Amino acid sequence: MAKYSFACIEGHTEGMPVRMVVGGGPELKGATMNERRAYFIEHYDWIRRALSFEPRGHAHMSGTVFYPAISPNADFSLLFIETSGCLPMCGHATIGSITFALETGLIVPKQPGQVTVDVPAGQVTAKYEMNGDRVTSVRFTNVPSFLLYRDVEINFPQLGKLSVDIAYGGNFYPIVEVQENYPGCEHFTPEQLLEWGRTMQKLVNDALDVVHPDNPLIRGVKHCMWTGRPIHAEADGRSVVIAGHSIIDRSPCGTGTSARLAQRFARGLLSEGQAFRHESLIGSHFIGRVESVTKLNSGLDAIYPSIEGRAWITGRGEHYVDESQPYAHGFSLQEFVN
Repeated sequence: MAKYSFACIEGHTEGMPVRMVVGGGPELKGATMNERRAYFIEHYDWIRRALSFEPRGHAHMSGTVFYPAISPNADFSLLFIETSGCLPMCGHATIGSITFALETGLIVPKQPGQVTVDVPAGQVTAKYEMNGDRVTSVRFTNVPSFLLYRDVEINFPQLGKLSVDIAYGGNFYPIVEVQENYPGCEHFTPEQLLEWGRTMQKLVNDALDVVHPDNPLIRGVKHCMWTGRPIHAEADGRSVVIAGHSIIDRSPCGTGTSARLAQRFARGLLSEGQAFRHESLIGSHFIGRVESVTKLNSGLDAIYPSIEGRAWITGRGEHYVDESQPYAHGFSLQEFVN
């Protein structure tokens, strides 16, 4: 039976785990990371499962696979893997992976102080600051983000009629702001928000065809954002992001923050260059900004958001996948629930 080994750097971004695979990743076919993502999903999704789910991971595991750059101007490439799937983009994992790559010497940036990364959703560029050999801050400019639908009426079984906006920041998010039938995330348990996040994903996908106007390979809602009152006085907003069927993001979520910046800018609640301190369930934060405005090829108004945050390495690991062992490709308890 086949045996495989994957070398990983372990860490977290503002509390959310990042497992970066630096050895053992499969060779992928495709001219872009989006094409290579599709190839990975078709041929190697068992690697994502094996490294994200139990017994090697857990319900909230998230990570990346490190690859050489595809574009001439890039420093490296990333594939995003987590229990919810192989994502087009993941902000907290981008911050974590850039931090890990710099601190361990995996890359020497072409331009000091700046890193450019090829990802399935496009290309992201980040500024970073260091104190000795420690990366103290990463601020990346994300892919064009936009408000796709506004004021979508959802008849939510547990809460009643809700109005949600659907915005894109590398992934699509139904954003539930405080309203008559929803007083804010602080009034509910994480377990309730997780269950309701699953329900919201299904309701939105049943009601709407959520597709990126410029990239039909990016489609469907696999996330949900419940907003609420911040814990700290200096924060401008708080959210609990649900990803897939099991993930409650411990960080404020990079793509989720990008989506919320796009939503707020489109609604006139945020101006270009204005800082938005976005708080997570556990009180950690990202600082988001609208760096510039743009238009998609389809003509839809969009923004280039930046997300600033911190990450830390907690260890290294080598994970083995032995086909002769039970649960070699991982398992989720959700798979055993009728």
